[in-house]
Amino acid sequence: MLKAAVFGDLFVRPDVLAERLRLAFGPLGVDLDIRLCELGYPAEPSKQNSEIKEYVGTPQDVLDTAAEAEIMLSHMPCLTADVLWQLPRLRAIGCTRTEPVNINMKAATALGIPVFYAPGRNARAVAEFTVGLIIAETRNIGRGHQALSQGIWRTDLYFYDRAPRELAGQTVGLIGFGNIGSMLPGFLNPFGVRVLAYDPYVDDVVFAAKGAERVREMDSLLEQADIVSLHARVTPETTGFIGEQQFRRMKRGAYFINTARGPMVDYGALYRSLVDGHLRGAGLETFAQEPAPADLPLLRLPNVTVTPHIAGCSRDSVALAGDMVSADLARWHQGKEPVNCSNPETLKVNG
Repeated sequence: MLKAAVFGDLFVRPDVLAERLRLAFGPLGVDLDIRLCELGYPAEPSKQNSEIKEYVGTPQDVLDTAAEAEIMLSHMPCLTADVLWQLPRLRAIGCTRTEPVNINMKAATALGIPVFYAPGRNARAVAEFTVGLIIAETRNIGRGHQALSQGIWRTDLYFYDRAPRELAGQTVGLIGFGNIGSMLPGFLNPFGVRVLAYDPYVDDVVFAAKGAERVREMDSLLEQADIVSLHARVTPETTGFIGEQQFRRMKRGAYFINTARGPMVDYGALYRSLVDGHLRGAGLETFAQEPAPADLPLLRLPNVTVTPHIAGCSRDSVALAGDMVSADLARWHQGKEPVNCSNPETLKVNG
């Protein structure tokens, strides 16, 4: 009998994760003794501390559920060094995040605990949402809905000088060409758009294979694109790297879309570019501070479509993440090489 602890929440349900774990271990003839814990995310906002970037719940939640666990399948529980040291039977952790941001990886590695994770788990969900946000913002869907829900029939949206362009013939520039960015040309090309992409860490062949034109300098992309969509990761180099200078390099009348992360963008500079008419509009799914402050000026602009960080939310992404991590736990259990291990040096120790 293999003892397992499964930590989910109101989005990544623990019962769904437990089902995926049983499906992965069933063919191995392994009986699982699973204990479940449901935490409060997203109703409970995520927290951070000096060790880990995002977590919910308390250390005691973990200790109460996983005291006897040999393996763990989790979304966002608090796995600090102190917590991990108090789980002496724990041998492997599966984290359904795109990065194991709720785990003290130095401690896990020191304890010889491999950590498996799920890169690209919600790439399709975010890519689909990005296309939807582009269309919603550029075609006045949000503004039309808001007015009509208040009983206002906005005939002015049909005036020529306010009429939008169709996507066909426009240029979309993608900043970042990883799991999400590289999926977008396949969604956008049928609209008849030209897709440019900038990512200094991706090989040339990937751009051509995915249907995008590679741009070597980000400034060149900003100057050519009618719609700029951000898909980079937050790093020390990308924090705040889209600011006043970058917005002013964009075409007058262009749109800016962010379904990545807020800390990469100077939203004060974006606000100024939208207010003075340099940019025609923006679609924003993420913010530097979340939940976004109710008095954030961007939320009040008439040329902005905003959503509360929901692009990656889909039932399919939950099942996919559970399958990816459960499969790696099963491979590890058989002594096979996992696909996504954040600390592969632990595999040599255990092997």
